[in-house]
Amino acid sequence: MRTILTLAVLLCLDAHHTMAAEPLDETAKKFAAGYNFLKQQKYQEARTAYEVGLQQQPANAMAHFYLGDACRGLKAWACAEEHYETSVELDEKSSVAALAKQRARKAKIWRLLDEEKQAINTPNASPDMLAQAEDTLDIVNKLGLDDEQEARYRQLREKIEQRHKQSNEMPAAAPLLDRSMVLVPAGEFTMGSVGGDPDEQPVRKVYVGAFFMDKHQVAVSQYARFLESTHQDSPPEWTLMNKQTNQSRPVVNVDWGEADAFCKWAGKRLPTEAEWEKAARGTDGRTYPWGNEPPTKLYATSGKDIWSSHTATSPVGTLEAGKSPYGIYDMAGNVWEWVGDWYDQDYYKSGPLQNPPGPRKGDFKVVRGGSWGSGTDDLRAANREVHVPSFRGFGTGFRCAKNP
Repeated sequence: MRTILTLAVLLCLDAHHTMAAEPLDETAKKFAAGYNFLKQQKYQEARTAYEVGLQQQPANAMAHFYLGDACRGLKAWACAEEHYETSVELDEKSSVAALAKQRARKAKIWRLLDEEKQAINTPNASPDMLAQAEDTLDIVNKLGLDDEQEARYRQLREKIEQRHKQSNEMPAAAPLLDRSMVLVPAGEFTMGSVGGDPDEQPVRKVYVGAFFMDKHQVAVSQYARFLESTHQDSPPEWTLMNKQTNQSRPVVNVDWGEADAFCKWAGKRLPTEAEWEKAARGTDGRTYPWGNEPPTKLYATSGKDIWSSHTATSPVGTLEAGKSPYGIYDMAGNVWEWVGDWYDQDYYKSGPLQNPPGPRKGDFKVVRGGSWGSGTDDLRAANREVHVPSFRGFGTGFRCAKNP
C-alpha cells in the first residue's frame, strides 16, 4: 500500500512540476480522479480521466503507466501495451519502469492470444490463416507465459489441430468472410461537402452497392506476412517499422502499387473513393466518422509533429470512440489511406451517381482520412488528398475492401 501511495504522490508531483506552477490545475485533478477510479476498479472511468489528462501532459510517464493499468483492467490489451511502453520510453529510470516493462510484455501476449483466437475461430479459416496463427503462437510462447496464458495457449494449439483435421475430412466449401471485415450495406449516402474544398463539390446523393471493408488499417504484422509470402521488396525504414513494439501499428511508406498488391494477395482490393467515404461517415452526412464534434485524442490520432520511429501512430483499433457508424476504426487520423481511384478535381460534377468507379486514368491517386500529423480539416470524411502513385510517406498506409 505504501508503494501505491508513493506512486500516486509522484504522479501528482510530476503533473504540478510540468505545468505553470498552478496549485491544483485541471490536469492534476484528472490524474487524481483517474487514480481514485483505479482504486475502485472503475476502469473505464479511470481510462477516460487519464486520456483527457494526457491530452494536456502527453509526456507524463506515470500517467501513461496508470492508463496502462486502466486498459489492463478492461482487457484492452493493445491500449495497455502501448501506454506501458510509452511510460518506459519517457522515463526508463522511473520507480515503475521495471513493472511497466513486465506488464507491457504480458499485455502483448494477451493481445496476440486474443487476435489468434479470433482468427482460429473464423468459420472456414483457410490453411494460410491457420499457418499464420501457428507462427504467431510460436512467437507468443517464446515471450514467456504465466499459468493462465499457458492454458489459453494450449487451448488454441488444440483448436488449430482440430481445424486441420476438419479441413482434411470435409469437402472444400466457399470461404466465408473473416471477422476482420465489416459489411457496409447497399444504399445512398451524401458524398461531398458544402463547406469543403472545391473538389468536394457539388454535394450529391450517391448509391453504393454492398461491400465489405477492413475494420482496421493494415498493420505491420500483416504486411510482414505478405512480404514473407511474396518476397517483394520491403518499404523504406522497414527494419525500424518491423520492430516487435510496432507490430500492431499501421504499415506506412508503401506506395499505391504495393497497397494494391497486398489487397490482391489477400483476396481483396482497394476501396473506391465512394466506398471509403460511405464507410467513414454513414448515411447521415456527418463531418467525421464519430459525428460532428471536433476531433480530440479520444477520437483520432492526429496533430503530431514527428514520426518518432513509428510511435506517432497508434496501434490499429485502439480508439473506440472514433469508430465510424459501421464500427470501422481509424477512418480519421493515424495514417492516410490509399483508395483505388485516380483523381479528377471535377469528377463530382460528371461522375455517375451509382457505384462511381473513379476516372479511367490520371496522374494522381487519392488518399483519404488524414494521419497522425494532420489538422482538423484533413480529418473530415469528405476531404480528398492526392499523391502520385509512387509516393511513399511516414503517414500513408491503407486498408482493403471486398465484394460480398
